[in-house]
Amino acid sequence: MLADETTFARLMAAMQDGDRAAATVLLTEAGVWLERYFRRRVPPGQVDDLVQEVLIALHAKRATWDPARPFLPWLAAIARYRWVDHLRRTYRDAGEELLEDSGASDSDEDVVLARVSLERLFAHLPAGQAEVIALVKIEGLSIEEASARSGQSASLVKVNIHRGLRKLAALVEKAD
Repeated sequence: MLADETTFARLMAAMQDGDRAAATVLLTEAGVWLERYFRRRVPPGQVDDLVQEVLIALHAKRATWDPARPFLPWLAAIARYRWVDHLRRTYRDAGEELLEDSGASDSDEDVVLARVSLERLFAHLPAGQAEVIALVKIEGLSIEEASARSGQSASLVKVNIHRGLRKLAALVEKAD
């Protein structure tokens, strides 16, 4: 059974009142809904972890839901924030891996191939986005330093990084 908005709202209200059975049903149904939500956004191996993160957040934040408001947009907002956090962790970890690889192997072939791959990906981005992503995420400059070097305002640097990484994520996901 995939619950509808009314059922979700009723179950959440009951969960807020301490009904354990309603909480179990709500978390089960929300888990099904979240699996469908994340299936289009992340690789299959990451769906379960994200679903669990959102279910934990739903339980922890249950008191913040207002019964006068729809439940599904509230749940979708939590899911979206967890998804964005997941993307940030993924790209931060990937960036750290790039920085940790000093290329001190017997051959520079891997470094060259990685740089060629990055250049190919950056070719799909507007020049301003590619430039600030390279400055901040690869060279390790601060937002302010990247702003000074690129001539973009600090807020535009942040926006360009966010949009550029989102587009790169879509490209990489599409390639898989």
